[in-house]
Amino acid sequence: MGKDSKPKESGGKGKGKQAASGSDENASKGKGKGGKGGDGLGTCTYVKARHILCEKQGKINEAYKKLQDGWLCNGDKVPPAEFAKIAQEYSECPSGKKGGDLGWFPRGKMAGPFQDVAFNTPVGATSAPFKSTHGYHIILSEGRKN
Repeated sequence: MGKDSKPKESGGKGKGKQAASGSDENASKGKGKGGKGGDGLGTCTYVKARHILCEKQGKINEAYKKLQDGWLCNGDKVPPAEFAKIAQEYSECPSGKKGGDLGWFPRGKMAGPFQDVAFNTPVGATSAPFKSTHGYHIILSEGRKN
């Protein structure tokens, strides 16, 4: 595992990791206004998300493979309705019955790695599987607001 909650897996393009240039370089790509505008990564107060929770790593990897085969490997975003179907099939969380829908939640409500990934996954993007104290998760970010 060793990656401990590094949510910026899709932003790794090689050279651009200089601390002096600021951490909002991925956010500024979206709207051309770094910092306050952009997509609000890391600065919003609320996030709307769906997730899949599995106790076993093998099961979460199976769910992620379905997401990869259907959309992610082609560079497509996973439609929320399709993510919901996979959540209903694989998630062991009570929210799985609702397609993994967690609704809107504020910063500080979710524990450690879950909050880090949820608040740093761009809207419309799906996280890679990660571990928390509750098990293994995949998050689909659906919105952010202050």
